[in-house]
Amino acid sequence: MARQEFPLEQQLRKDIQDAQRARDQVKLDTLRMALGAIHNLEVARTDRKHSEYGQPLTEADTLKVLEQEIKKRSQAIVLYKQGGRNDLVEKEQREMDILQSYLQSSQLSDEEVRAIVERLVAEQGKEFRRVMPLAIKETKGKAEGARVQRIVKELTQ
Repeated sequence: MARQEFPLEQQLRKDIQDAQRARDQVKLDTLRMALGAIHNLEVARTDRKHSEYGQPLTEADTLKVLEQEIKKRSQAIVLYKQGGRNDLVEKEQREMDILQSYLQSSQLSDEEVRAIVERLVAEQGKEFRRVMPLAIKETKGKAEGARVQRIVKELTQ
């Protein structure tokens, strides 16, 4: 029995076809890699040794995979710059931009994150260690952890 695809995956598949028609090889390779990474997570969950064994894939999981791929590229850009490989820096930057376009629509703005954190501070008090885990849990897959941490620090000072 095949599982239902999420809107994000459907969009990736549609954009792969568009990239094929436009003969945009970088975009095509990037989107195929993203779908492959999502598929790899799904396959990994069939392994009994995997910590999330047997759990179905969720939309949040697909977003998390894209975030991980973006993070890999941002780390690679730093290393390529240190090595003086500007050609690879440009390639990684283009791939990162392509992937980020898929996260933009599902990401919370700074104002939305700030509103969530302000509500948590009002409920829990101004203690960073009490607010941060709750903020991360509530914004999981919708905002970058570093951004959430910065806002929580700002509001719990």
